Parts: sequence; C-alpha cells; structure tokens
Amino acid sequence: MSDQTFFYDLKGQVLSVTAARADLWPSFDLMLGTLRVEEAAQPGFRVDIIETLDLQENPEGVLAFDGEVPFDGHCRMIDAGDVFHLVFPGQQTLSIRDKEGCAEIRVHPDTKIKWTLLMMLLDAALDAGGQHMLHTAGLTLPGSEALVLVHAPSGTGKSTTSLALASQGFGLCSDDVMILRATQDGVTAWGMPRKVKIHRNTAAMLPFVSPCLGETWNAEGEQAVSLDRLAEIIRVEDVRARPIAALLHLARSADGETRLVPMPRTDAMVALAADNVRTGTTGLLPLQKRRMATIAALVKTVPTFTLEVGASPADAAALIQATLHG
Repeated sequence: MSDQTFFYDLKGQVLSVTAARADLWPSFDLMLGTLRVEEAAQPGFRVDIIETLDLQENPEGVLAFDGEVPFDGHCRMIDAGDVFHLVFPGQQTLSIRDKEGCAEIRVHPDTKIKWTLLMMLLDAALDAGGQHMLHTAGLTLPGSEALVLVHAPSGTGKSTTSLALASQGFGLCSDDVMILRATQDGVTAWGMPRKVKIHRNTAAMLPFVSPCLGETWNAEGEQAVSLDRLAEIIRVEDVRARPIAALLHLARSADGETRLVPMPRTDAMVALAADNVRTGTTGLLPLQKRRMATIAALVKTVPTFTLEVGASPADAAALIQATLHG
C-alpha cells in the first residue's frame, strides 16, 4: 500500500502529513480538517509518520525535560541542536528539524498520537512560517474586521465570556487558540477552527446556547460543539488573518460588577508568557524565544486591559466597544 499525503493550509504555511494509513493521524484532522487543501507543490513543513517497533528512544543531546505532561503521561524532551526530540517511552517519538522544515513521528503499532506531540509539531510547523500559537480567544468587534484577544488561564471563563460577547454582535474566531504573526506592519491573528467545549455552568449562565447542546455531558461536565452548529445562533468568522485592536486579560470580578480597566503592558506580557512560553532545564528553546518576541510585539503595539467579569458577562460587550471606539 502506498503512502497517503494530506495538506493543510496554515494561512501562509502549507503543512504536509504523510503516512501509510490515514487513521494514523486522526488527531490532525480533528483540529485541522477544515484547513485541508488539495495537493501543494511545495509544502513549507513536511511530516512523515512511521508505524514501527523501532522507536529510537535514546537520541543524543541535552535533556530539556523529563517528567509528566497533563493527560499524556511521562515523556522526555532532548535538545540536540539541529534536532529536537520528544520521546514517550514505549509509545511514540517525534524528531523536529527546524532548519530543514520537516519532522518525523515514529509510533508503536496500536498506539494513538498524543495531544502533546501534536501540539508540539503544530508549533514547529507554524514557527517555520513565522507564526505562533497562543492560548487566547479571539473575537471581531461588531461591524469591524479588527479583533480583540481574550486571555485567561484555563478554567477562568474564557469560553463563557467569548460566547457572551458573541451573543452581543461580536464574531467568534476561536474560544481558545489564536495564531499570531508579527511583522513590521503590525500583529495579525487567525483562529484555530476547532470545536468549542461548553461546560454545564456556561450553559446555565447562557441559555441561548441550549439549542446546540445534546443530553450527554462528558466526565468534565462538557460538550464539544462544532463551529457549524454554533454558527446557527452566533456569528462565526471565517479563517483568515485579521488586525488586533486590543488584548484583554480576563479576571473574575470581586463584587459581581463587570469592568474594563487599563493593564500595564509589562503585566500583560508576564501573564501571556506564563501561560504560553515553556521553559526546560536548558532554559528557553529557540522556538520559545521567538514566541516570546511575538508576545512582546503584541503588547507593544495594541492597548492592554484587564476585563473583570461579573455576574453578567454580556455586559462586557458595551464596555469594550465604548472604550475602543473612544
């Protein structure tokens, strides 16, 4: 059986994934399926997936990390200069060659590619095209192509606030992952088109989402809802780069009132870096340094605010519009 290759358009960077069987990379299509394109003559980043018993688990290099990662278990990361390795012992390995624009996944039969490996690979492919993935929501302002980024650690209410803003005329790009590119002309962003996880508490607070929900909740009390389904009740934006109007850092209001207050740029940068830049035993890896530079460019060029969300998240919509239009 000949290998199969799929191509994904990362908005200026085409990623190719080659494997003997399509079911070796279902995780890619789960996140990137709507970005799939026809064959590209010159992909910017190439990935080969090899199913094998030979995982090559002990590459030479400097150990950058050795420990547990959430949900995926124990792994090691090895920095070998021109190559970066991720090893899940007995299960799978990833070798990234930044300068060559390629990577190789070796996966043990009967194991599935782990989320940590997928995200690290996607990071490398985006980085090769001068882009960086940030853990933020993104929404366009009503009547505008410009968007606001909403940053918060997981569990702070980012998805709830995003859906509340969308109910007030904002356009949803992503509730969780935005891709940024910094150039001399400024910083732009586009949203990763993946399903939105809606928690029971969000559904209770925002009853307008109920038509999109079924009866079954997972162990975390969530349901994953497709963007197509959400587009029936809110505006979901198409996937393209847009200018950024502001960065909002989400916080819970102490008194139940919703307010928008200026945030020092240094504080905004620290908050973004803490949630998006990984350090290892060898310090910041080159990709992480470039991500940090993108964050610095962002907070330097757009206004930064703290959005304190109270009992009614939808109240934030008028505050944001009044502040930015003013």
